[in-house]
Amino acid sequence: MTSVLYDAQGPRAKRRNVLYTVVFLVAMAALLWWVISSLNDKDQLAWEKWKPYLGGTEAWSTYIWPGLENTLKAAALSMLISLPLGAVLGIARLSEHAWIRVPVAVVVEFFRAIPVLVLMIFGLALFAEYTNVGSDDRPLYAVVTGLVLYNSSVLAEIVRAGILALPKGQSEAALAIGLRRNQVMRFILLPQAVTAMLPAIVSQIVVIVKDTALGGAVLTFPELLASVSPMSSYYGANTIASFTIVALIYIALNFSLTTFASWLEKRLRQGKKSTGAVLPPAAVAGAESTGVAA
Repeated sequence: MTSVLYDAQGPRAKRRNVLYTVVFLVAMAALLWWVISSLNDKDQLAWEKWKPYLGGTEAWSTYIWPGLENTLKAAALSMLISLPLGAVLGIARLSEHAWIRVPVAVVVEFFRAIPVLVLMIFGLALFAEYTNVGSDDRPLYAVVTGLVLYNSSVLAEIVRAGILALPKGQSEAALAIGLRRNQVMRFILLPQAVTAMLPAIVSQIVVIVKDTALGGAVLTFPELLASVSPMSSYYGANTIASFTIVALIYIALNFSLTTFASWLEKRLRQGKKSTGAVLPPAAVAGAESTGVAA
């Protein structure tokens, strides 16, 4: 008996897979034990090193929360600008007019090819040279600029691929009944493509959240990861504890985003499902006689 993707496993294959699973779990348990033992031998699990984060609020109010607030601010601004800009660029790449399609394609491919860190450094120099933005605000502006330029280009390709993945017959049928091309895009293609694009869009949003750390590493932007160094120095160089707490915050934040996206995608798919009800001929005839469209 076979499935679509692979042949069904026989008794020997099942026993072998169970053995591989047991060996893998044992190896992971041994690795975890070795890590914990090594940390314990170096006093990295001592309560004194974790007490600032688990036994009080000073570290959270002084270092962690301000850094998290800056991370969320930069990520939110980047998302609010990148999402609509990426949608516009992606739709423009599908234009029938070459004078629109070609320049947009050049812009998208150009910014996709440049590392986001280079764009942030370029943005910092740009704001310092040609604007009156204060030195305290320049890192935020530079981080948002770099994230917007890079991620809007990536989102443009996601939008373009999502629209092109739809069957061509839908566009042709909509044009055949007299809809204009912009109406076909707004009412037929985009509503369907959004559901298919949602996982990729959320993955890119997670990338935006994580890439804010580049600003802290290079541009002295006081985001969440940048709070580790002063926090570790103040509380006795407990670097591992500081990094662990920050990593758990990133995991919780990104997990929340992906969970919300999965819920939203499920709701969107359920909302587009038909009820499956079939009207009897008498009901259709009655609707036609009363002038109501069936």
